[in-house]
Amino acid sequence: MNTLRRITSRANPVFKALSALASDPRAPRREGRALADGIHLVADCFAHGITVQQVLVSESGQQNPQIAALLANAGEIEYLLLSDTLFREISGVATPTGIAAVIDIPPAPQGTIAGDAVLLDAVQDAGNVGTILRTAAAAGVRDVVLGPGCAGAWTPRVLRAGQGAHFNLRIREQTDLLTAQNACRGMSIATVACEGVSLYTLDLGQPIVWLFGNEGAGLSAELIAAAQQRVTIPLAASTESLNVAAAAAVCLFEAVRQRQ
Repeated sequence: MNTLRRITSRANPVFKALSALASDPRAPRREGRALADGIHLVADCFAHGITVQQVLVSESGQQNPQIAALLANAGEIEYLLLSDTLFREISGVATPTGIAAVIDIPPAPQGTIAGDAVLLDAVQDAGNVGTILRTAAAAGVRDVVLGPGCAGAWTPRVLRAGQGAHFNLRIREQTDLLTAQNACRGMSIATVACEGVSLYTLDLGQPIVWLFGNEGAGLSAELIAAAQQRVTIPLAASTESLNVAAAAAVCLFEAVRQRQ
């Protein structure tokens, strides 16, 4: 490693900056950097060539063989050693693995979306956004567009839920979804809780632009009106709706099933 710096005080300016990056959901977009927490995420950052500014390790994390192996191959990067207490505050989880990385957020992709895409309308829960990103990557979708009101794609909780999916996706944030929807070349499908055609009657062999809405309000009326098709997932009579992340998984993998 290039530089070793030990941090033991909350008053340390470096710790204050890290704490703000971890706790302020607007910080990643404002600063152009994000905090990736955990052995799996940090390893994925290195594997995908993501620019790593700093590596954070807890005192107990130094004893972990997997972390030691990551550090041995990390190259010339600033290395911050935090007390276990301070590292836990940065991580935000009860039992952190003991390693995190401050990374550069990749630039937003340019150009027209030609294949499958997922558009999220004000999906506020970080766990839902991260899970949808993970599901999209697993289903072979590469373009995800987040409209205003969505949880930030590069916040720690969304990164954690995504489990490395970010690095296999082209992610656009704070995008006008109506403009994006009209610019995409695939057939646009608005997912609605009721009064849409059954998901299982549609031919999903062509490129699809999936629209998923807010956990409570669903999609905006404007986006629904502009979509080429409205679809509903058939549910048991006693069930009102699915969680948005679960609905996304059902829809995306129905397309995978049909294409196979």
